[in-house]
Amino acid sequence: MSKCAVILAGGQANRMGGVDKGRLMLGDQSLIQRVIGRITPQVDAVVLNANGDLGRFDDLGLPVVADSIPDYAGPLAGILAGMDWAAEQGHDWLFSVAADTPSFPLDLVERLSGVDAPVVLAATPDPERGRIPQPTFGRWDVSLRNDLRDALNDGVRKIRQWTLAHGESLVMFDEVDFFNINTPEDLAWAEQHLK
Repeated sequence: MSKCAVILAGGQANRMGGVDKGRLMLGDQSLIQRVIGRITPQVDAVVLNANGDLGRFDDLGLPVVADSIPDYAGPLAGILAGMDWAAEQGHDWLFSVAADTPSFPLDLVERLSGVDAPVVLAATPDPERGRIPQPTFGRWDVSLRNDLRDALNDGVRKIRQWTLAHGESLVMFDEVDFFNINTPEDLAWAEQHLK
């Protein structure tokens, strides 16, 4: 079973201080370099999803695919772009990770692969709700790409709206594993705690 990963770098909406969040430095590496380092050993191939000037990622040495759905349709559009690329390369499964989350588990792919479902999302515990899905971290059956394309063209934008309709399963992880960088304060916290 061949598997690949898409790193969701996003477009103009995924910026902080005018810079792609993935390019922010955490210690001696950018967030996206940390993400690449964590996901690469877990899969057969890695592709980056981004919008805007794709050449800004040339230095990473990865293929870069843009959304095929117009108007920055959100993470589902990035997942679709990754699925289309994965299908062209002959991969059966796509694993998605976010470029602004530098400490996701080193066994993410293994644990998500342990569940027999077409869509499997990471989740973290919540004392009140029991669990909180982390929908940009998931395993996606590439054969669902045309269904996802139709849903996006019909206006679906919320990941879970689509995944729940396809029998999603959740796999529990620790909350700190999915700490993402959205503010300068988040980056400062990560400098102190994620070294």
